Amino acid sequence: MHGHGGYDSDFSDDEHCGESSKRKKRTVEDDLLLQKPFQKEKHGKVAHKQVAAELLDREEARNRRFHLIAMDAYQRHTKFVNDYILYYGGKKEDFKRLGENDKTDLDVIRENHRFLWNEEDEMDMTWEKRLAKKYYDKLFKEYCIADLSKYKENKFGFRWRVEKEVISGKGQFFCGNKYCDKKEGLKSWEVNFGYIEHGEKRNALVKLRLCQECSIKLNFHHRRKEIKSKKRKDKTKKDCEESSHKKSRLSSAEEASKKKDKGHSSSKKSEDSLLSK
Repeated sequence: MHGHGGYDSDFSDDEHCGESSKRKKRTVEDDLLLQKPFQKEKHGKVAHKQVAAELLDREEARNRRFHLIAMDAYQRHTKFVNDYILYYGGKKEDFKRLGENDKTDLDVIRENHRFLWNEEDEMDMTWEKRLAKKYYDKLFKEYCIADLSKYKENKFGFRWRVEKEVISGKGQFFCGNKYCDKKEGLKSWEVNFGYIEHGEKRNALVKLRLCQECSIKLNFHHRRKEIKSKKRKDKTKKDCEESSHKKSRLSSAEEASKKKDKGHSSSKKSEDSLLSK
């Protein structure tokens, strides 16, 4: 009896193991069926070395990216230089750039500036020329600012006005001389400005407003053309007409007085001749 009972218990244990293995197979099959295409494979408690390495690399790259984004351009450059020296060798002195050929926007404008731009100048436009032309377009070209410091040598410098000078009235309501700010007795002058630019001789007709003292400096060697306003022209014309009218009136009055004197003298002579008879 005892042996038979033991046999029955062993048989039941085997049957139980078979059922549990079948259940495991079913769950694995169900998991395979329910697994999505983009879903990663399930791993046990200990990850595979390759998977762990990939995760570590990904985390390190993320941290490095955040670290680089937090830096400014100079810090980033310094880090890359240090990394290069660390991995490939070399000296920091080899990476020092020479600033001899550095140019600012102002230097580029000065090199490519034109007092007046024409169609030939606008051909084959480089970025330097475009920058200079952009600056030129912002200038105000009605009146000039003059440098009269070398007037005795008959040398003058002219440039167009900037926005700040137009707002303040420099060159129109104040004297256009660079070193003078008088506003009384201003006169407008038209000057044929001859200059050499980029090895080419050019001429430009410019206008400027100067006080009396600076006007003397401008006309030190020879007199320039003065630009008179319409009101002044009308006034001078009117004064000329009035003076000519006065002259004609005076001349006619003189002629009448002469004729009168002549007639008086002739009548006196006739009287004298009658008395003598």
